[in-house]
Formats: sequence, C-alpha cells, structure tokens
Amino acid sequence: MLRVTFNKSHRGTTQRVTYLCTKIICSNHSTLCNKTARRQNYEEYGKQTQGQHLQDGFLNPLKNGRFGWYVPPSRNYGMLVVRILRGALKLRYIVLGGAIGGGVSLSKKYEEWKDGLPDMKWLEDVLPQGEKWSNFSKKLMEVGGVMKDVVQIDPKLKELSEEKIAEWKIWFDNRLDDAIEAADYQGNNASIIESKDDIKSKASVSALGLSNDDSRKKYENLQSQVETLQTEIMNVQIKYQKELEKMERENRELRQQYLILKTNKKTTVKKIKKSLIDMYSEVLDELSGYDTSYSMADHLPRVVVVGDQSSGKTSVLESIAKARIFPRGSGEMMTRAPVKVTLAEGPYHVAQFRDSDREYDLNKESDLSELRREVELRMRASVRGGKTVSNEVISMTVKGPGLQRMVLVDLPGIISTMTVDMAADTKDSIHQMTKHYMSNPNAIILCIQDGSVDAERSNVTDLVMQCDPLGRRTIFVLTKVDLAEELADPDRIRKILSGKLFPMKALGYYAVVTGRGRKDDSIDAIRQYEEDFFKNSKLFHRRGVIMPHQVTSRNLSLAVSDRFWKMVRETIEQQADAFKATRFNLETEWKNNFPRLRESGRDELFDKAKGEILDEVVTLSQISAKKWEEALNEKLWDKLSNYVFENIYLPAAQSGSQNSFNTMVDIKLRQWAEQALPAKSVEAGWEALQNEFIHLMEKAKKSPDHDDIFDNLKAAVVDEAIRRHSWEDKAIDMLRVIQLNTLEDRFVHDKTEWDQAVKFLETSVKSKLAHTEETLNEMLGPGQFTRITHWKSLTEDQSKRRYVKTELDKVLKNDDKHLPTLSYDELTTVRKNLQRDGIEVDTDYIRQTWFPVYRRHFLKQALHRANDCRKAYYLYSQQGAECEISCSDVVLFWRIQQVIKVTSNALRQQVINREARRLDKEIKEVLDEFSDDEEKKAQLLTGKRVTLAEELIKVRHIQEKLEEFINSLNQEK
Repeated sequence: MLRVTFNKSHRGTTQRVTYLCTKIICSNHSTLCNKTARRQNYEEYGKQTQGQHLQDGFLNPLKNGRFGWYVPPSRNYGMLVVRILRGALKLRYIVLGGAIGGGVSLSKKYEEWKDGLPDMKWLEDVLPQGEKWSNFSKKLMEVGGVMKDVVQIDPKLKELSEEKIAEWKIWFDNRLDDAIEAADYQGNNASIIESKDDIKSKASVSALGLSNDDSRKKYENLQSQVETLQTEIMNVQIKYQKELEKMERENRELRQQYLILKTNKKTTVKKIKKSLIDMYSEVLDELSGYDTSYSMADHLPRVVVVGDQSSGKTSVLESIAKARIFPRGSGEMMTRAPVKVTLAEGPYHVAQFRDSDREYDLNKESDLSELRREVELRMRASVRGGKTVSNEVISMTVKGPGLQRMVLVDLPGIISTMTVDMAADTKDSIHQMTKHYMSNPNAIILCIQDGSVDAERSNVTDLVMQCDPLGRRTIFVLTKVDLAEELADPDRIRKILSGKLFPMKALGYYAVVTGRGRKDDSIDAIRQYEEDFFKNSKLFHRRGVIMPHQVTSRNLSLAVSDRFWKMVRETIEQQADAFKATRFNLETEWKNNFPRLRESGRDELFDKAKGEILDEVVTLSQISAKKWEEALNEKLWDKLSNYVFENIYLPAAQSGSQNSFNTMVDIKLRQWAEQALPAKSVEAGWEALQNEFIHLMEKAKKSPDHDDIFDNLKAAVVDEAIRRHSWEDKAIDMLRVIQLNTLEDRFVHDKTEWDQAVKFLETSVKSKLAHTEETLNEMLGPGQFTRITHWKSLTEDQSKRRYVKTELDKVLKNDDKHLPTLSYDELTTVRKNLQRDGIEVDTDYIRQTWFPVYRRHFLKQALHRANDCRKAYYLYSQQGAECEISCSDVVLFWRIQQVIKVTSNALRQQVINREARRLDKEIKEVLDEFSDDEEKKAQLLTGKRVTLAEELIKVRHIQEKLEEFINSLNQEK
C-alpha cells in the first residue's frame, strides 16, 4: 500500500506527490483512482477547515508520530469489512470485464473474416432457381447413367492388368461426373437434353471402331495418351527398381562391414562354385555387351527360337522352362527385344535377372505376375527413338528341378504386314536381327511353325532355309497340333513332321501342344493336357508315321539340350583360340600407341574424373571470405551499375535542384529495393558462384598432371549441375529487409567512408564516360590524325554528325547547366544554322546526336563536383544537406556502396553456409546419374585411347571366362 505524506510548510510539494500517485494508480485500476481522488478532496477540504481536521485526527501529526494518514481505532473493524467487500467486487468486475472484452474481440475477428470473403451474390443471377433447376439436374443425371452404360472400354485396354482397367474406369467416371457438374454450373437450358436413344446413337463405341471420323480421332488421341502415360509409368518404375536394387546392394555391403567390425576377425570369403551353364551364360552376357553393334563375330553356340508372330514360340520356351514367365498378348507384338533365358537344374524353381539380386519364386502366382510385368517393363524401356523393337538383350536365369541345361534366345516374331503404330523399319529390323542370330554357324535354330494355319503362309521357313540350307543345326517344331487335327488334313500334318512338305531340311521334327487357349492355365495343366492329347489322338497312333520321341515338350527339351551341349563341346576350343589371337593383337596395338599408360576403361576413367571434380568442389569451400566478397562486389556492381546510372542517378541529377534530387533518389531507391534489387542480387550471387567454380576447373587444366580426356565429361557435369542449381527462395526476402534498412541511412559517418564514396563515384563516372566517348567516336568517325595515319575517311553520315555536334557544343557553351532535353526554339536554331551551311537534317537526327553529347558534358561536370566534394566532408558533417557545396551524388553513391557491401556480405554467408553445399549435392547427383548411364559415358569419354582400352579389357575378360569354362567342362568329362 502506497502511503502519501506531505509537509505542512510544503503544500506545493505534497500536492505534486499526490498527483503523481494518482496518475500511476489510475493507469492500473479505476477503483484505486477513485480512492486517490477522494483523498485529494480531503486535502482540499482540509485547507478550508484545517483546525477542525487536525483536532479530529485526520491530519494530526501528534497522534501519528509522523506525517501521514491516521485512522481512529474505532474505525478499524469497519475498514476491514469495507476492504473485503471491495476485493470481492473487484474480482467480479475483473471476471465480467474479461468475458465481455473477449466476446467483443471475437465478434470483431468474425466480422473481419466475413468482410474478407468473396462476394458470391453473382451466382444468384447466373444459376436458375426452383423447379426448373431440379428438373434440369435430374435429366443431367439420367444422361450420366446412360453414358456410363453405353460407353465401352476398348478391348486392347482390357489386355492390361486389372488394376489399370479399374483406374481407367474410375478416371472416365470422374471425367463424366465433372462434365455433368460443369453443365449444372453453367445453368444451360433443360431443353438441350436429348432423349436416351439419341445419346446412345451418338455415344456408342464399338469394339473395333467408332461411328464417325471425329469420334474416331478423339478415341485415337485418347488411346495415344494412355500409351504415353503407360510408357512414363514404366520408366518411373524402372528407375525406382534401379534405385531400390542400388540401396539393397549398399545395405548388404554395409551389413557385411558391420559384421566384420563387430567380430573383429579376419573372415575368409568362401568362393561358391558355379555350374557349367552359369559360367557359359556369363560368357554370352559379356559378348552381348561387347558386341551390341554386330561388329565382331560371335560364334558361340546358343538356341535361337524363331517363328512367325503368334506362332507359339514363346509358349514353347515357357513349356521347356516349366513356367509362364513372359507377358502375353492377343495378336499384338509382345516380344520387342531378344530375351536370353539360361536354364539350369536346381532344388527350387526360381527366376532371376542378370542385373538384379531378386529371385522370383515360380511356384507363386504373385511372383510370376511380377516377373511378367518386369519383363514387359524392360522390353518397353529398351525401345528408344521411336523404334518398335530393340537389339538390347534381356538376360535372365531360370532354375528348377528337372530343367535341361541350355541357353535359349527368344526373338521377336517375324511379321509380314506392319500396323500403323509400328515404326517404319520394324519389319526390316526384325528380319535383320533374326538373320544375325541364325547366321552364327554354331547356333541351333529352333524353328516354330503354327500348325493351325496354312503352311504356305509361313515366313520363317524361308529365312531358316537361307541361313541353314542343309538343316544341320535346325530343329523344326509344329505347335498347336490339337487345333491342327481338327482343321487341317491329317496327311499334310504327317508330311510336315516327316520333312516332306517344306523344302527346308532339319535335324529333327517335333509336335507339341502349348495350351488350350486359356490364359490362366498353369504349365502343369498344359503339360497334362498335352500328354492326354497325344495318348488319345488318332493322328499319332498310326504305326510307322510319327515316332513317340517326336512329340511332347519334354522330348523336345531333351533333344535340344543334347544338341546344344554337343555343339558347345565341338566349337568352344576354336572360339577360345580366336579370342586369344584377338587379345594378342589388341595388346600389341596398345603398346605401340600408348606405351606408358595402363589400359583404363570408361568406368575407371569416370571414377578418376569424378574424384577430380569432387576435389574442386572441396577447393571451392576453401575460398577465403575476402575473396568471396571481392568477387560478389564486382559481380553486384556489374549487374546493378546500368540501372543505378540510367534509372536513379542521371534522372535525379538532371532534375535541376538538390531538394528534388534527394526526394527522387529516396523514392527510386525504395522502389528498387522492394522490387528488383533482391532478385538481381541473388542472380549476381549465383553467377559469382558459377564463375568461381568454373575458374577452379579452368585452373586445374593448367596443372602438369591434367588429362584432357576428362574435359568433356567435366564440362558436361558442371553445366548440368549449374543448370539444376537454384538459389534458395527465402534469400530474396531476407535481402530485401537488409537492403531496405541499409538505404534508410542517409548520413555518411566518417571521413574514410566519404573518401571511399568519392572514389567509387569517380570510378563509376569515368567508366560511363569512357563508354560514352566510344559511342561518340563511332558516331563521329576517326579524328584527323587517325585519318591521315591510317588512310581512313569519314562517311557522309559521320560528316553530318560532326556539323551537328559543333552546333550542339555552342548550345552547351552558352548554358553550362542546360537541361537534358533541347527546347523547340533550340532545335529550330540548330536546324537553321545547319541549313545555312547546306546540311539538311530533321529534329530526330539532332536529338540522336544530342544524347551522347549532353551525356559526356554532364559526366564531366559530375567528375568536377566529385573532385570539389573530396575535401568537403567537414562542411557536410557540420551543415548536412544544407552544405554550400552540393554533394548529394556522393551521398547517393555512398548509400549504393553500403547496400553492395551488406548484400555481398549476406550473399557470401549464404554461399559458404548453404549454396556451396547445395551445389556439391547437385554435382554428386549428376555424377551418380552419369555413372549409371552407359550411353552418356560413351558420349563424353571418347577417343582411340578409350575405345581401344575398352575393347582390350572386354576381350581379355571374355577370354579368361572362356578358359575357366573350358577347364570346368574338361573336368566334367
């Protein structure tokens, strides 16, 4: 409780103290304010009846012992009750006041939010009302139901997975619902709705075509969009699969390292012995990667499966592999690239791609479905550049109980007619690919012929006969014999299987049944159906016509495997000797051309270049702060100087007075800082970072250890990383605040800053003056001395310009402080003076000459002012803006200089703390992408040294694998 005291002889002081206490208490609560006011009333009343009050004890100092308030004892109990009541009332008022204040504040916020909502009254004028609206909506919903029942999905789309069909239907329904809602929103008249029959006649879509050309075009466009979307999805899935496999490999490596560190023991890795067929398949894979352009003769044996499209060759391969591992289609091309399948015996029926560690359990339908989907994705991904088929080999291994060891290559089916969705060279590409594989003198040709069609329609038999006219390595297979028995003449089938119908010859003739036409049948069901068919078929029970070993897929696989291994043993030594000779020739060529260099392939060279690039990134982070600020200062002024001169300094300096100069400068600087300056600053910082990194890369080229073979790769990586890199968005907002605050300071604080600003002004004006002089020299032509010494002459335009300049110099001489524009009278005077000399020019011609002439005159005056202001800091510090010498331009350039300093400092911190690291991350991502892109590496790492080393490494590797395989083969014998 605050006690108020006063002295009888100092009433003025007592009254003043009481007044101050009243102000303090009133700011806290009105009740205390009233109490103090009552005390003031007591004081005023005591002045009038002082004696009486002193006797009563209200202001009696003798009863109190000190000067203060005194309450008689009889009133203590009453004052206690009053205080309790006052506290209760005070608490009630606080609670009530808080509730009322909160309600008022909430109501105010609601009104503000309500005022911020858009005005939707215009909808009342657009949308129909009442019964008309409800009828219209009902009819539109009926149209929607009819459309959903009538429009059918193209049968080709049904060949996709069930999930894609469901997604397609959902998308179509949503589009239809959106159209109905849009029609509701527009409020069209209900009379536009047609009857259901009319809608059905217009919207019906047949399975093979549409009712009119417009609908057909729309349908084709829609179908192309679906195919494009499918391709994009496949590419994304392939990329995701690669990233997943990469993470799995890294995870395994990290786990192995962790286990080694945990046990802290030297562990010996047990080498797993590979089977013969796996070793042979690896050799073929190496040859496939080495020989993509068919430049080297690959004569290693493999089984080549050829046939017309939809002849059942893929089904034959699946029957031999005992699993439905390939995607299926109804009449369309499904095999778009060669698929190499290595069959091997194993305890579990599994499949695995060469470049993947995942094993697919072929006994599980879910894994089979995923395997078929992965094969389709890889086929579509291998097709590039608008092609329909690809030469890239998809390699996979299938292991299982009872499988015969062999390597088969499934090729795209031969076609006789191309469809509109195929590339123009599809037919020729398939023929060329098929001939290439069959032309291998050691390849076993598995010729597949559809038994359910006329033999004369076959295209494959002619190709086989061209490549193997004697039939020494051809095995003929007649498929779909169950259908052939019903449709064809039995005698023709017997002729085919006895080799008497076709002119082509073969080692053996086989008949198989690859299914009942049911898509969901398992291999076991198909094989059982095949066994039952051949047991009960009358066609194959006649004695002496078809031997039992010529039927069923089991007998076929045994015969093919036996012939495959016989061919391998006969030819493998010869192929190994050929590769040994090739290796010797390549090593000799390398020693003659690059005697002091080791054979480094593209992967090794790429890793070396990657290390050098990352070293330069580390060097970038070690650049000193001073060097960064110097580079940023230079780049900032280079970016900003033109705007400062043309949009701020010159318009303000040519305004005519110092006051208008300062006002215009303040307005333009603030607009600049709020709008363009932050973005330009970020752009300057980005270019400075880019220039410094490129400078480091160029500096590295001058080192004695530099290898120019990396230049293209380094340049491509840097360009791609810089193209992806962008400055953080929040940097612009941060710079805006800093720059606005800096520009608010309008007073130069010390002599050192003043001298720096004067020097900055002089340097900038001299640079601008030099540029203006160059413009004038081009406009006026060379001087007399140059014309004499260099045998040059003036053009007619340059001569006119010189006369005009002479007249304009007279104008500036008469008015040293001339405005930046010529008046009408001055233009007229100049024209008349020129006409007196026989020169005719228009006013625009005079203005064009006036601009650089006046610019030079003004800049020279600015240099004189800067020189005068050099020693005027004392006057400026004393008088400020009222200084006798006008130095506003020095102050302007001081403000610009300060903005550049704080901006470069902020950008330097962002570069060191954030942007250099983000650029490092971008470069590493680009390097990772390039490392997985063999085409990109082949494009960027070129030259004889690279190609020769690559070929030598491949041949050496293949030859070593062949020798390893031969040793294992001899041991098996």
